Amino acid sequence: MLVRKYIIAPRSVVLASLAVAIAIVLISVMPFPSIVKGQTAVATTSDAEESLKARLARAMSAGPTDIATAARIIDKDPQGNVVVLREGTNGFTCLPGDPTVIGEPPMCADVAAMQWTADFKARRPKPTNTVPGIIYMLAGATQRSDSDPYDTTSEAITVGPHWMIMWPFDPTTTGLPARHKATGVYVMWAGSPYAHLHVMGNP
Repeated sequence: MLVRKYIIAPRSVVLASLAVAIAIVLISVMPFPSIVKGQTAVATTSDAEESLKARLARAMSAGPTDIATAARIIDKDPQGNVVVLREGTNGFTCLPGDPTVIGEPPMCADVAAMQWTADFKARRPKPTNTVPGIIYMLAGATQRSDSDPYDTTSEAITVGPHWMIMWPFDPTTTGLPARHKATGVYVMWAGSPYAHLHVMGNP
């Protein structure tokens, strides 16, 4: 009996040791949702904060500093809904735009110009702003045409810093040119309801 006990004891110890070892291995590789989710949430939050900072900076780059720092900043989520990134106090709204899309540059606009922009994007027959609006695009822009508001096929044109007065200027009565200029002033989209004054350079 003593020998039999001596033989069994080591086996039980070995089995117990194996069980403990297996448990340790299983614990070490077993996914714990709460921990994984916590790590993912932190990474996602960090990425979102960086993205927000980048969008705010891009939006503010479009306007004069004194206007951009107090402007409301908005963007759109992946579903196309308007998202307020920061509230403002001066009546201007800045947007970061989309650098990957032609004709979607960063911009800062007053209330009248925001109405003009909404009418243009909705393809209304003419803009409904009742006073001239102003848009700043001091970070530059890309566009398709200086003559056709809805051109979607021409090669992209890169435009340097500029600002615009959103009102139907007429080249005939103003004597202003209707062709693109690298400097100075011209009437963009002349002859259309969305004609407006295009001023190259910083104000």
